Amino acid sequence: MHLTILYRGSLISCNYGCEYCPFAKRQQTAAELAIDKQSLERFVNFISQHPQHQFSILFTPWGEALIHSWYQQALIKLTQLPNVNKAAIQTNLSCQLDWVEECNKDKLALWATFHSEWVSRDRFLQKCLNLDKKNVKFSVGVVGFPNFKTEIAALRQQLPNHIYLWINAVKSELPNLSPADQKLFQSIDPLYELNTNHYPSFGHSCRAGKSVISVDGDGTMRRCHFIKEPIGNIYDSDWEAVLVNQPCSNQTCHCHIGYVHLEYLKMNQVFGSGILERIPDNWVYQECLV
Repeated sequence: MHLTILYRGSLISCNYGCEYCPFAKRQQTAAELAIDKQSLERFVNFISQHPQHQFSILFTPWGEALIHSWYQQALIKLTQLPNVNKAAIQTNLSCQLDWVEECNKDKLALWATFHSEWVSRDRFLQKCLNLDKKNVKFSVGVVGFPNFKTEIAALRQQLPNHIYLWINAVKSELPNLSPADQKLFQSIDPLYELNTNHYPSFGHSCRAGKSVISVDGDGTMRRCHFIKEPIGNIYDSDWEAVLVNQPCSNQTCHCHIGYVHLEYLKMNQVFGSGILERIPDNWVYQECLV
């Protein structure tokens, strides 16, 4: 069996303070962080103790994880396991990058987000170029607020063409987005329009719950991050029995880490092996004139 796991532990703190984020500049106590560390180590051990299965893992923390050594160590260990196909993580890329040299870089991938209000473009770009030089697979992303457009466009011009720059559509702002800004975002990210939709999902077949699940720090399994009802716990002896096909129970799905698994959208044909780290298959940037 091959299982994709979206892991989100109890980390809810970040070193950035983006005004639109509920976890901005939030701090946790040493005791709270210790619980997150212990939970993550237990999860990594679980993966190593199930060599009969293949796993792909995306860490989707509520906050910045890679400033904590235990997340770096988790990625090092996971990428060295023969039953792990890929270990990826969402990050603002503010950490040091020396630890990636200890990873199996054929299995490591980063989903890096640029926050222009908290880091200079030059500093972020240097981190990206460093990753590229180290042969680490990664995508670069931004949040699609119009007031960030100058920095977004400049970053796209400075990134190598083989690095995908995605723009997360701010769904609540779309009615107020000017045609010129829409055209700009589409020219920078040819897949931008895909992220502007609330896709019908109720009753539709989805890989979530069968070959894709979300797992929290306690091991609680859910179909995905957006369906709160638990389906089991990976630390129970019968955890595999709950992995079954069933239609989505939500009316719509609008987040990349959710809708890419809806069968009818066939997003696996768009992203191929880069579906977790959000890198389109055979990607090379060519400006899209719309």
